[in-house]
Amino acid sequence: MATPKLKFGVKTEVPEEKEEYETPSNYELEKLLTHGSVAYTHVNEVWPNVFIGDEETARKRHGLQKMGVTHILNAAEGERNSVCTGASYYTDVNMEYFGIEAEDIPSFNLSQYFFSAAEYMQQVLSNPNNKLLVHCVMGRSRSATLVLAYLMIQEKMTLVEAINQVKQRRRIIPNWGFLKQLRELDIFLQEQRNEQTESHSTDNHSTETGVTD
Repeated sequence: MATPKLKFGVKTEVPEEKEEYETPSNYELEKLLTHGSVAYTHVNEVWPNVFIGDEETARKRHGLQKMGVTHILNAAEGERNSVCTGASYYTDVNMEYFGIEAEDIPSFNLSQYFFSAAEYMQQVLSNPNNKLLVHCVMGRSRSATLVLAYLMIQEKMTLVEAINQVKQRRRIIPNWGFLKQLRELDIFLQEQRNEQTESHSTDNHSTETGVTD
């Protein structure tokens, strides 16, 4: 609690400084993911019009129709531990398909898809009538990691805010390698935004004082 100070004989509250955000360690993130998480189910809406689901959900095309799903992002294309559907699987139900070939192993570089997947999701969600299913085999690691990256990149959330947003609605468990990559993304985005804030503040100060280069 801030200590009251006397100013002209009147007590005034000294504003508390906002704590600077720091990206948690992998260990702290794993604790955050498990604490207060919901029970596992096949599919959950974790953000408006964004669902994370498993293979069973992805293969039930008519069930997806009932949910109103219009787009599919498969984060588990490939030969190992994969969901081999593809665009043709959804042709008769008129759903658009986007696939990413990724393995659910800590050494796999899923971060190479963070920005392209986030851009795709943003394009889909720019139409309020669209609904997107992001899935892998279990809907807990690959798909969850891409949704977290989307929330960080497009919705300007920190990694902690993104995890809290999703875990209240779905049980997710990104492997430790993916968590490390999300930490690196978090640090990059925070540095980028801090630089933009500082640059904006400098520009405003120059404008107010009339100082130019």
